[in-house]
Amino acid sequence: MDKGETDAALVEAVRRGSKRAFDQLVRRHLRTAHAVATAKLDNPADADDVCQEAFIRALERIDDCRNPDAFRAWLMAIVRNTAHNWRDKGRVRAALPLEAAADVAAPEDPSAEAERADLRERLREAMKHLTELQRRVLVLHDMEGWKHAEIADKLGISAGSSRVHLHVARRTMRKRLAAFVAAEGLP
Repeated sequence: MDKGETDAALVEAVRRGSKRAFDQLVRRHLRTAHAVATAKLDNPADADDVCQEAFIRALERIDDCRNPDAFRAWLMAIVRNTAHNWRDKGRVRAALPLEAAADVAAPEDPSAEAERADLRERLREAMKHLTELQRRVLVLHDMEGWKHAEIADKLGISAGSSRVHLHVARRTMRKRLAAFVAAEGLP
């Protein structure tokens, strides 16, 4: 990380589409964001989820950051609000890894095999809606069992950025698969 580069310069680079700049912002502010979330929640696991959500919101709303020099304060406000909402609404995000779907026993009859083939096709179709980086992080973490630090080393991103990409990928997959379930009228 270039410590000489200001948050304002990084925010402007993110606005121009730089993933590396966002990764630097994550690296720079993850520890503080996590401390703020933990103080609000008293639970490091929930704080991890809150940080992921806060960084996603910050990325999605980067154009709303009116004073890029005060990015840290803006981000910490997002972290506090996200933690507050998390705590007050009692939301628990059950991000079931894709590998859990593989725990289903192999079907015995041809119709069950056809259903599994259809599910595999739906998974492939849903994955087309992920960015290349999200897809790689999802596959490495959920299907190959890699840790975020290993993914970070492999892909040249931070572990925090890996967590954010995984969270976004899982959310996209859930939406796409839920749409399939609704369209098919499945329970």
